[in-house]
Order: sequence, then C-alpha cells, then structure tokens
Amino acid sequence: MTLGAWTPLEWLALIEHELLLFAGVFFLIGLADELAMDCAWTWLRLRGRARTLRIHRENHRSAVLAGPAALFIPAWQEEGVLATTIAHALAVWPQRELRLYVGCYRNDSATAEAIMVGTHDDPRVRLVVHECDGPTTKADCLNRLYAAMEADERRSGRRYRMVLQHDAEDMVDPAALGLLDAALERADFVQLPVLPAPQPASRWIGSHYCEEFAEAHAKAMVVRGALGVALPAAGVGCAFSRELLGTIAAEMNGAGPFSVDSLTEDYELGLKIKAAGGTAWFLRARGEDGRLVATRACFPATLPQAVRQKARWIHGIALQGWDRLGWSGGPVERWMRLRDRRGPFAALVLFVAYLLLALTATLWLADLLGFGRPWEPSGVLAIVLWANLASFAWRALLRFAFTAREYGWAEGLRAVLRLPFANIIAIMAGRRAFAAYVATLLGARPRWDKTVHHVHAADLVAAETGG
Repeated sequence: MTLGAWTPLEWLALIEHELLLFAGVFFLIGLADELAMDCAWTWLRLRGRARTLRIHRENHRSAVLAGPAALFIPAWQEEGVLATTIAHALAVWPQRELRLYVGCYRNDSATAEAIMVGTHDDPRVRLVVHECDGPTTKADCLNRLYAAMEADERRSGRRYRMVLQHDAEDMVDPAALGLLDAALERADFVQLPVLPAPQPASRWIGSHYCEEFAEAHAKAMVVRGALGVALPAAGVGCAFSRELLGTIAAEMNGAGPFSVDSLTEDYELGLKIKAAGGTAWFLRARGEDGRLVATRACFPATLPQAVRQKARWIHGIALQGWDRLGWSGGPVERWMRLRDRRGPFAALVLFVAYLLLALTATLWLADLLGFGRPWEPSGVLAIVLWANLASFAWRALLRFAFTAREYGWAEGLRAVLRLPFANIIAIMAGRRAFAAYVATLLGARPRWDKTVHHVHAADLVAAETGG
C-alpha cells in the first residue's frame, strides 16, 4: 500500500506509533537518570553520609556570631510582602552583629516605604536605593548592595565575615543565622533547604512547589554535596564567606560577585565558588521539634505567574547556563549539569506524551465505534510502555514519601494528584523560556522578569498555628 492510499485513521496510527517510540525511549533515558540519583542517595544513606543533623534550636537562635554578618535582600515592586519579611527577620534574629542591606530602585517608592515600615527604626537595616530605574536584573541589584557593603567596610575599617542572601518574600528560620555562622567554620558556602508553604487558596498551582523542593532538597542536593561537585545556590537561605565573595568579585573586575547578564545569578555563583576552589555544604538540620531548619516562602499561586517563574529558571539555568558555563569538570560534574539543563527537552517530551494521550484516546474511540485499530504494539514497544508505567509509579511513590515527610500524608497525596498540573506548567514554561532565549540571541537584554507576591508565608503559618 502506498502512502497516498492510507486512510486518515492509518495516518493517525502511524503518528501514534512514532510518538510512542520517541516519548517511550526518552522517558526510559530519564528513568535511568533518576534511578542513578536514587541509588546514589540510598548508598549515601546507608553509609551515614546523608543524615540530617539534630540541633537544639534555642542554642543557635541566641548564639553570638563569630563576626559581622551582612544580609542582602534585593527587591523590585515587593511592597506587598517586604515589610513582613524584614520585621520577621529582625524579630527572630536578635544578633547585633547582623546588618540588613535591602535594595530597591529610585522609581519604586512603594517598596522603599515598605522597607521603612518593616524596619521599625531598627539600626541594623540599611536602605540602599539603586541610582537607576528598575528593573535591571536581580544580579545588578545585588551588586549594588555589595558596593554599599564595601563602602561601609571602608568607613568602619571592619570587614564582614559572612554574607547571606534572601528574597523579599522569605520567612527565615529562627535557628538559621546561628547555624549558618557555625557552618562557615568548615565551608565557604552553605545552603539551607527551601520549604515552600502550602497555600490553601492555591492547592493545585501554588502548592505544587512543595513536592518539587521537598524531593530536590532532601535527595538531589544532598547527593551533589556529598559527591563534592558544584553546589548551585538557591539565592535564599545561603551564606557565603566574605573573603571568597571578594575573590570572585575581583575576578569580575570589581563589578561585584554576581553576573549581571544572568537570570539565575545565584545558580552561577554556586558553580563559580567550586571553580574558585571553595568548599560547599548543603546543610540539613532538624530542631528538637522535628521541623526542618529551612527557608519558607509562598510561591506563585496563579498559572501565568508560575509559568513565568519557571520559564526564568529554565532560561537562566538550562539555556544561558549552556552558553555561559559550558561543560567543564569530570564525569559526575557533567552529569549534574546535564540534569540541570534538561528542562527544555523534558518539556518537549512531556508535550509529546500529552499529545500521545489525545491520539490514543481518539484511536480507542474509533475502535470502540467499529473502525478497528490499525496496529498493535510490538513486544519490544510493549516492554518500553510497561517500563514507563513502572517508572511513573515509582516517581509518584517517591514524590508522596518526600512530601509527606515534611507536610503530612494529606499533602503527600495531593502531591501525586498535582502531577498533571506540574507537567502542564513545565510544558508552558519550556516554550516561554525558549522564546525568551531566542529573543536574547537577537539582541534583547535580560531583565528581572520576576513574579509578584501578595501572600507571605509568615501569615499562613500564623493562621495555621493560631498565632
């Protein structure tokens, strides 16, 4: 039979077969990658190298810092949450050695007012106004804060020991500052986990970040740290040695340690620390109350905002990262960079999988109506499909387990039910990231394509506990 003599149903069957091969094979490659990570994590657990520390919270909350500490909080149009972030940090971190450098732009008076409201006349806060209109990039705002810190050091004659970084919507952990200060005795860069706050008003969009961070920051980041490869900075809940930041800034001609042309300057900084010979530690610790010492925050609660944020991550880490950072390092380092950069291709494979579902449903309906099915899966293809089904079940089980550990079994079940929503967001974000990347290749400059925050994690925690 010639191709021209095929019926529309036979053409659909051919497309279904080819899509099955494409999606099935690449899902198997992804399965091999994830199983390798699972095995590495299990091995580390059995060897006692992936244990979570146990601490007494009050000992770290009231600890005297080993030296002055600077906290950078860059902001653009964050008047809705920034005052709460500052007030909470000042309340739970009473150490006098701490100073907050909070940055905004000259054309963002609402954010400047929010900074002053949250400060409550606390002398530990310094408002830094960028001399240009915003937004530029987050890295540019951070470098402005870095320059302000350097100016203070020259005036006082006293150099900071530690530099911390947080976002405008973060709820810091009371034990984090003392814990990070102690951890810098053995590392140049320390990263704490991030725990997104479940959002009752956005169970299917805003809360889907819970399971993603719960698994990534309990497994993948732990494995990276234990294997000694470069550890990406999350941009929140992280502490850097002042000396090492100065070294990196000097290598960038003194402009500051943050890459102003990058959308994910925190990710790049983590990799630069490794390249500069620095040591990194992904630090997981629980207090006597069983709660993880982590940064809590509310992530985007609407579909457009979630897509916008994840597109920025994919654009910065996968696409810009390929251009700017290359593939240096040994086999394990390259494996981790490949994992970081799989976002655009993963979005394509997921899109093919959902298109395949629609085609399969169409052919099944045609068969039900008596038109017959033009083909049946071969033995090899059937094995691929069953392997993919087993992989999906395994991934769902792990997603439930990691989420339930931090949020309880109910949120764990919702994490499994949210898988289709997470996949749709990933597909849409991949398309947006690719379009943005093409625009930069055509000459567009990257901008701080940030999301807007209206709800603070501290308010949700207070509502949950009745505080």
